Amino acid sequence: MIILKYRLTHLIVLLFTVLVITGCASNPDKDRLPNSLSEADLYQLSNKYLDNSNYSEALKYLKALETRYPFGAFAEQAQLNIIYAYYMHSEPEAARAAADRYIRLHPQSSSTDYAYYMKGLASNTASVGLVERYLPLDITRRDPGQAMQSFNEFSELLKLYPDSKYAPDARQRMIALRDRLAEYQIHVATYYMKRKAYVAAIKRGQYVVENMQQTPAVPQALAIMIEGYQHLGLVKPANETLETLRLNYPNDPALDKKGNFIGNKVFSDVDPSVLNILTFGLLGDSGKGNSGKKGNTAKTAEPIQAPLPPKALK
Repeated sequence: MIILKYRLTHLIVLLFTVLVITGCASNPDKDRLPNSLSEADLYQLSNKYLDNSNYSEALKYLKALETRYPFGAFAEQAQLNIIYAYYMHSEPEAARAAADRYIRLHPQSSSTDYAYYMKGLASNTASVGLVERYLPLDITRRDPGQAMQSFNEFSELLKLYPDSKYAPDARQRMIALRDRLAEYQIHVATYYMKRKAYVAAIKRGQYVVENMQQTPAVPQALAIMIEGYQHLGLVKPANETLETLRLNYPNDPALDKKGNFIGNKVFSDVDPSVLNILTFGLLGDSGKGNSGKKGNTAKTAEPIQAPLPPKALK
């Protein structure tokens, strides 16, 4: 009886798979656009779908426009619109590739700064998946590769087009990315402290203090350095770093009212929540500290709205 049920279930799954494949292959010309559509028709229809936020349909018409009329009056505009449509369709890697292509084809265009800006924007959201959009994850704990790439691309935009209308927003995003990268270094330093790798933790703290000044992570980096030095018995650098903390951040939770260092945190692996264990530290509390510091509040990652592409018609 069990074998019969297994075979019946297997047969149902197989039939369902065949029906899906047959359905997908039954009409290969379904997505093919009529050859009678003119360049202007394709452009107008693509704009219609863009205005209605139907980005998949818009991309279909934009690609057809670029393929059929590569040197037409709407070709360059189509390439800009493709960047935008891919981004809004949550395809950041495709948006970056389209932006790179536009930059390569139109290095002297007045709209090239938009392509550079969209590259940075796409990289900024490339690591944001479906889970991050609906669950409150702390993105500062994620691999910083995409954040660093986005930072460098915005930096390139500012270097090449300092007066671009996208420059102010790029600068603000660079500040946020810098804060995120600094916080990631704090997470790594905390990891090393928990495992009593004090030299490695101190180096991470030093990196934040020396290279990421003006970020909110600096006082905690100093506190980690102080505690690391104390564990290693290095009194002089511990006192020098403590003086820096007192002078610049007198109200930091690592200091008492008299300015004495009361410890950055109790680094241990005890008392992590079940949620923290199951999500590898992305959700829940990782342990109890004694400094009163509050880490980044995890929140859902909202998609970043992109500006509409500029007009580049010939």
